[in-house]
Amino acid sequence: MNRLLLLRLKARLRDALKPLSEAAVGGITIALLRTTRFFDPDKTADFFGRAALFIGRRLREDRIGRENLKAAFPEKSPEEIEKILAGVWDNLGRVGAEFAHLDHIWDYDPDHPERPSRIEFSPRSKELFDLLRDDGKPAIFFASHLGNWELPALGAVAHGLDAAILFRRPNSEAADRAIENTRRVKMGTLIPAGRDAPFKLGQALQNGQHVAMLVDQWFGNGVDVTFFGRKTKANPTLARLVRQVECPIHGVRIIRLPNHRFRAELSEEVKPVRDASGQIDIQGTMQAVTSVVESWVREYPDQWLWLHRRWR
Repeated sequence: MNRLLLLRLKARLRDALKPLSEAAVGGITIALLRTTRFFDPDKTADFFGRAALFIGRRLREDRIGRENLKAAFPEKSPEEIEKILAGVWDNLGRVGAEFAHLDHIWDYDPDHPERPSRIEFSPRSKELFDLLRDDGKPAIFFASHLGNWELPALGAVAHGLDAAILFRRPNSEAADRAIENTRRVKMGTLIPAGRDAPFKLGQALQNGQHVAMLVDQWFGNGVDVTFFGRKTKANPTLARLVRQVECPIHGVRIIRLPNHRFRAELSEEVKPVRDASGQIDIQGTMQAVTSVVESWVREYPDQWLWLHRRWR
Protein backbone atom coordinates (compact mmCIF):
# COMPACT_ATOMS: atom_id res chain seq x y z
CA MET A 1 0.00 0.00 0.00
CA ASN A 2 2.80 2.42 0.89
CA ARG A 3 4.51 1.65 -2.39
CA LEU A 4 1.30 2.33 -4.32
CA LEU A 5 0.83 5.62 -2.48
CA LEU A 6 4.42 6.63 -3.28
CA LEU A 7 3.91 5.88 -6.97
CA ARG A 8 0.75 8.00 -7.02
CA LEU A 9 2.55 10.89 -5.34
CA LYS A 10 5.37 10.66 -7.87
CA ALA A 11 2.86 10.67 -10.72
CA ARG A 12 1.07 13.74 -9.33
CA LEU A 13 4.38 15.53 -8.81
CA ARG A 14 5.42 14.72 -12.34
CA ASP A 15 2.11 16.05 -13.69
CA ALA A 16 2.47 19.21 -11.60
CA LEU A 17 6.01 19.85 -12.83
CA LYS A 18 5.29 19.09 -16.48
CA PRO A 19 4.09 22.63 -17.39
CA LEU A 20 7.18 24.08 -15.71
CA SER A 21 9.53 21.77 -17.59
CA GLU A 22 7.80 22.51 -20.89
CA ALA A 23 8.04 26.23 -20.21
CA ALA A 24 11.75 25.82 -19.47
CA VAL A 25 12.30 23.93 -22.73
CA GLY A 26 10.38 26.60 -24.60
CA GLY A 27 12.38 29.38 -22.97
CA ILE A 28 15.68 27.71 -23.79
CA THR A 29 14.57 27.14 -27.39
CA ILE A 30 13.57 30.78 -27.84
CA ALA A 31 16.80 32.00 -26.25
CA LEU A 32 18.94 29.75 -28.46
CA LEU A 33 17.15 30.80 -31.64
CA ARG A 34 17.43 34.49 -30.82
CA THR A 35 21.04 34.31 -29.66
CA THR A 36 22.25 32.22 -32.58
CA ARG A 37 20.99 34.80 -35.06
CA PHE A 38 23.56 37.33 -33.80
CA PHE A 39 26.50 35.19 -34.89
CA ASP A 40 28.00 34.27 -38.24
CA PRO A 41 25.93 31.32 -39.54
CA ASP A 42 28.91 29.36 -40.88
CA LYS A 43 31.01 29.70 -37.73
CA THR A 44 27.96 28.90 -35.60
CA ALA A 45 27.28 25.75 -37.65
CA ASP A 46 30.88 24.61 -37.10
CA PHE A 47 30.57 25.23 -33.36
CA PHE A 48 27.18 23.53 -33.05
CA GLY A 49 28.51 20.55 -34.98
CA ARG A 50 31.41 20.12 -32.55
CA ALA A 51 29.16 20.69 -29.53
CA ALA A 52 26.58 18.15 -30.70
CA LEU A 53 29.34 15.59 -31.26
CA PHE A 54 30.79 16.18 -27.78
CA ILE A 55 27.44 16.06 -25.98
CA GLY A 56 25.73 13.49 -28.17
CA ARG A 57 28.32 10.78 -27.66
CA ARG A 58 27.33 10.81 -23.97
CA LEU A 59 23.59 10.37 -24.53
CA ARG A 60 21.53 7.19 -24.81
CA GLU A 61 20.64 8.18 -28.39
CA ASP A 62 24.27 7.48 -29.25
CA ARG A 63 23.74 3.84 -28.29
CA ILE A 64 20.51 3.74 -30.31
CA GLY A 65 22.33 5.12 -33.34
CA ARG A 66 25.14 2.60 -32.99
CA GLU A 67 22.68 -0.31 -32.73
CA ASN A 68 20.79 0.92 -35.80
CA LEU A 69 23.97 1.27 -37.83
CA LYS A 70 25.21 -2.19 -36.87
CA ALA A 71 21.87 -3.68 -37.93
CA ALA A 72 21.77 -1.76 -41.20
CA PHE A 73 25.45 -2.29 -42.13
CA PRO A 74 26.58 -5.63 -40.65
CA GLU A 75 29.51 -5.64 -43.09
CA LYS A 76 31.04 -2.44 -41.70
CA SER A 77 33.82 -2.46 -39.10
CA PRO A 78 33.39 -0.87 -35.64
CA GLU A 79 35.67 1.95 -36.76
CA GLU A 80 33.48 2.65 -39.80
CA ILE A 81 30.35 2.62 -37.64
CA GLU A 82 31.86 5.13 -35.20
CA LYS A 83 32.95 7.42 -38.04
CA ILE A 84 29.42 7.43 -39.48
CA LEU A 85 27.90 8.06 -36.04
CA ALA A 86 30.24 11.00 -35.45
CA GLY A 87 29.06 12.47 -38.74
CA VAL A 88 25.44 12.02 -37.68
CA TRP A 89 25.96 14.13 -34.53
CA ASP A 90 27.94 16.75 -36.44
CA ASN A 91 25.18 17.04 -39.05
CA LEU A 92 22.48 17.31 -36.37
CA GLY A 93 24.31 20.15 -34.65
CA ARG A 94 24.70 21.99 -37.93
CA VAL A 95 20.99 21.62 -38.69
CA GLY A 96 20.23 23.21 -35.33
CA ALA A 97 22.50 26.19 -36.02
CA GLU A 98 21.15 26.62 -39.54
CA PHE A 99 17.56 26.57 -38.31
CA ALA A 100 18.04 29.97 -36.64
CA HIS A 101 19.00 31.45 -40.03
CA LEU A 102 16.24 29.91 -42.14
CA ASP A 103 15.04 33.29 -43.35
CA HIS A 104 18.23 33.87 -45.35
CA ILE A 105 20.08 30.56 -45.59
CA TRP A 106 18.49 29.94 -49.01
CA ASP A 107 20.02 33.05 -50.48
CA TYR A 108 18.41 32.88 -53.90
CA ASP A 109 17.11 36.17 -55.30
CA PRO A 110 14.71 35.64 -58.25
CA ASP A 111 15.29 39.26 -59.27
CA HIS A 112 19.04 38.61 -59.49
CA PRO A 113 19.48 34.95 -60.50
CA GLU A 114 23.10 35.58 -61.47
CA ARG A 115 24.15 35.99 -57.83
CA PRO A 116 25.84 32.88 -56.40
CA SER A 117 23.89 30.73 -53.96
CA ARG A 118 25.10 28.21 -51.40
CA ILE A 119 22.58 25.75 -52.89
CA GLU A 120 23.39 24.01 -56.17
CA PHE A 121 21.10 22.01 -58.47
CA SER A 122 21.79 19.34 -61.04
CA PRO A 123 20.45 20.25 -64.50
CA ARG A 124 17.95 17.38 -64.33
CA SER A 125 16.64 18.44 -60.92
CA LYS A 126 16.11 21.97 -62.16
CA GLU A 127 14.34 20.68 -65.27
CA LEU A 128 11.99 18.50 -63.20
CA PHE A 129 11.32 21.29 -60.72
CA ASP A 130 10.44 23.78 -63.44
CA LEU A 131 8.07 21.28 -65.07
CA LEU A 132 6.28 20.53 -61.80
CA ARG A 133 6.07 24.20 -60.87
CA ASP A 134 4.65 25.33 -64.20
CA ASP A 135 2.31 22.48 -65.24
CA GLY A 136 -0.61 23.79 -63.15
CA LYS A 137 -1.13 20.37 -61.54
CA PRO A 138 -0.69 19.08 -57.97
CA ALA A 139 2.17 16.80 -56.92
CA ILE A 140 3.49 15.18 -53.75
CA PHE A 141 7.08 15.53 -52.56
CA PHE A 142 8.57 13.29 -49.88
CA ALA A 143 11.76 13.88 -47.95
CA SER A 144 13.74 12.27 -45.13
CA HIS A 145 15.85 13.40 -42.19
CA LEU A 146 18.92 13.60 -44.41
CA GLY A 147 21.37 16.50 -44.73
CA ASN A 148 19.30 19.53 -43.77
CA TRP A 149 15.66 18.48 -44.02
CA GLU A 150 14.34 22.00 -43.34
CA LEU A 151 15.69 23.43 -46.60
CA PRO A 152 13.44 21.81 -49.27
CA ALA A 153 10.46 23.88 -48.14
CA LEU A 154 12.55 27.05 -48.40
CA GLY A 155 13.68 26.12 -51.89
CA ALA A 156 10.12 25.51 -53.03
CA VAL A 157 8.98 29.00 -52.05
CA ALA A 158 12.21 30.70 -53.19
CA HIS A 159 11.69 29.32 -56.69
CA GLY A 160 7.94 29.97 -56.92
CA LEU A 161 6.41 26.57 -56.04
CA ASP A 162 3.05 26.75 -54.24
CA ALA A 163 3.53 24.21 -51.44
CA ALA A 164 1.72 22.92 -48.36
CA ILE A 165 4.12 21.41 -45.82
CA LEU A 166 3.17 18.76 -43.26
CA PHE A 167 5.12 19.15 -40.01
CA ARG A 168 5.11 17.71 -36.50
CA ARG A 169 4.74 20.04 -33.54
CA PRO A 170 7.18 19.83 -30.57
CA ASN A 171 5.72 18.72 -27.23
CA SER A 172 6.44 22.09 -25.62
CA GLU A 173 3.89 24.76 -26.60
CA ALA A 174 6.40 27.58 -26.07
CA ALA A 175 9.02 25.82 -28.19
CA ASP A 176 6.34 25.11 -30.78
CA ARG A 177 5.47 28.79 -31.09
CA ALA A 178 9.12 29.80 -31.43
CA ILE A 179 9.87 27.12 -34.02
CA GLU A 180 6.70 27.74 -36.02
CA ASN A 181 7.44 31.47 -36.14
CA THR A 182 10.85 30.62 -37.59
CA ARG A 183 9.42 28.13 -40.07
CA ARG A 184 6.71 30.50 -41.19
CA VAL A 185 9.31 32.62 -42.98
CA LYS A 186 9.33 31.73 -46.70
CA MET A 187 8.08 28.18 -46.07
CA GLY A 188 4.68 28.10 -47.71
CA THR A 189 1.54 26.79 -46.02
CA LEU A 190 2.35 24.86 -42.83
CA ILE A 191 -0.04 22.06 -41.85
CA PRO A 192 0.54 20.51 -38.40
CA ALA A 193 0.24 16.74 -38.09
CA GLY A 194 -3.07 15.71 -36.51
CA ARG A 195 -6.44 14.16 -37.20
CA ASP A 196 -7.47 16.81 -39.70
CA ALA A 197 -4.11 16.92 -41.49
CA PRO A 198 -5.04 14.36 -44.21
CA PHE A 199 -8.18 16.37 -45.02
CA LYS A 200 -6.22 19.63 -45.29
CA LEU A 201 -3.52 17.99 -47.41
CA GLY A 202 -6.12 16.43 -49.71
CA GLN A 203 -7.80 19.80 -50.04
CA ALA A 204 -4.47 21.40 -50.94
CA LEU A 205 -3.95 18.84 -53.72
CA GLN A 206 -7.46 19.38 -55.04
CA ASN A 207 -6.68 23.10 -55.17
CA GLY A 208 -3.65 22.38 -57.34
CA GLN A 209 -1.03 22.88 -54.61
CA HIS A 210 2.06 20.75 -54.07
CA VAL A 211 2.20 18.78 -50.82
CA ALA A 212 5.44 17.87 -49.03
CA MET A 213 6.14 15.60 -46.05
CA LEU A 214 8.83 13.61 -44.25
CA VAL A 215 8.31 9.85 -44.54
CA ASP A 216 11.20 8.12 -42.78
CA GLN A 217 10.14 7.71 -39.13
CA TRP A 218 8.43 4.85 -37.30
CA PHE A 219 4.64 5.17 -37.37
CA GLY A 220 2.90 2.84 -34.96
CA ASN A 221 -0.36 2.60 -36.91
CA GLY A 222 1.40 2.47 -40.25
CA VAL A 223 1.81 -0.16 -42.94
CA ASP A 224 4.56 -2.76 -43.03
CA VAL A 225 7.59 -1.91 -45.15
CA THR A 226 11.14 -3.22 -45.35
CA PHE A 227 14.00 -0.82 -44.62
CA PHE A 228 17.58 -2.12 -44.78
CA GLY A 229 16.24 -5.67 -44.83
CA ARG A 230 14.20 -5.29 -41.64
CA LYS A 231 10.47 -4.81 -41.13
CA THR A 232 9.26 -1.43 -39.90
CA LYS A 233 6.13 0.75 -40.05
CA ALA A 234 5.61 3.64 -42.47
CA ASN A 235 3.03 6.41 -42.33
CA PRO A 236 0.52 5.64 -45.14
CA THR A 237 -0.68 9.25 -45.55
CA LEU A 238 1.24 9.83 -48.79
CA ALA A 239 -0.21 6.75 -50.52
CA ARG A 240 -3.73 7.49 -49.27
CA LEU A 241 -3.49 11.01 -50.67
CA VAL A 242 -2.45 9.64 -54.07
CA ARG A 243 -5.43 7.28 -53.95
CA GLN A 244 -7.63 10.31 -53.27
CA VAL A 245 -6.01 12.69 -55.79
CA GLU A 246 -3.83 10.94 -58.35
CA CYS A 247 -0.73 13.03 -59.00
CA PRO A 248 3.03 12.59 -59.48
CA ILE A 249 5.25 11.55 -56.54
CA HIS A 250 8.81 12.82 -56.31
CA GLY A 251 11.50 12.59 -53.65
CA VAL A 252 13.58 15.59 -52.64
CA ARG A 253 16.79 15.66 -50.63
CA ILE A 254 19.34 18.24 -49.57
CA ILE A 255 22.90 16.89 -49.42
CA ARG A 256 25.45 18.65 -47.24
CA LEU A 257 28.62 19.56 -49.14
CA PRO A 258 31.97 20.94 -47.91
CA ASN A 259 32.37 24.65 -47.17
CA HIS A 260 28.81 25.16 -45.92
CA ARG A 261 27.23 24.38 -49.26
CA PHE A 262 24.37 22.08 -50.23
CA ARG A 263 23.10 20.21 -53.26
CA ALA A 264 19.36 19.97 -53.87
CA GLU A 265 18.19 16.89 -55.76
CA LEU A 266 14.76 15.97 -57.07
CA SER A 267 14.14 12.34 -57.94
CA GLU A 268 12.44 11.04 -61.02
CA GLU A 269 8.77 10.26 -60.57
CA VAL A 270 8.12 7.36 -58.18
CA LYS A 271 5.28 5.39 -59.72
CA PRO A 272 2.60 4.23 -57.26
CA VAL A 273 2.02 0.50 -56.99
CA ARG A 274 -1.41 -0.74 -58.04
CA ASP A 275 -3.38 -3.85 -57.11
CA ALA A 276 -5.11 -6.24 -59.53
CA SER A 277 -8.08 -3.89 -59.84
CA GLY A 278 -5.87 -0.92 -60.75
CA GLN A 279 -6.36 0.87 -57.43
CA ILE A 280 -3.41 2.43 -55.60
CA ASP A 281 -1.87 -0.19 -53.30
CA ILE A 282 -1.11 1.60 -50.02
CA GLN A 283 1.53 -0.80 -48.68
CA GLY A 284 3.21 -1.30 -52.05
CA THR A 285 3.41 2.42 -52.73
CA MET A 286 4.92 3.14 -49.32
CA GLN A 287 7.45 0.38 -49.93
CA ALA A 288 8.45 2.05 -53.20
CA VAL A 289 8.92 5.37 -51.38
CA THR A 290 10.84 3.72 -48.53
CA SER A 291 13.17 2.02 -51.00
CA VAL A 292 14.09 5.42 -52.47
CA VAL A 293 14.86 6.74 -48.98
CA GLU A 294 17.03 3.68 -48.28
CA SER A 295 19.04 4.31 -51.44
CA TRP A 296 19.64 7.89 -50.27
CA VAL A 297 20.76 6.79 -46.82
CA ARG A 298 23.12 4.16 -48.21
CA GLU A 299 24.80 6.87 -50.26
CA TYR A 300 25.18 9.33 -47.35
CA PRO A 301 24.79 7.32 -44.11
CA ASP A 302 26.52 9.97 -41.97
CA GLN A 303 23.88 12.56 -42.95
CA TRP A 304 20.79 10.58 -41.88
CA LEU A 305 19.25 10.75 -38.41
CA TRP A 306 20.02 7.27 -37.04
CA LEU A 307 19.22 8.38 -33.48
CA HIS A 308 15.56 7.34 -33.38
CA ARG A 309 14.22 3.78 -33.27
CA ARG A 310 13.28 3.12 -36.90
CA TRP A 311 12.76 -0.56 -36.08
CA ARG A 312 10.78 -1.78 -33.04
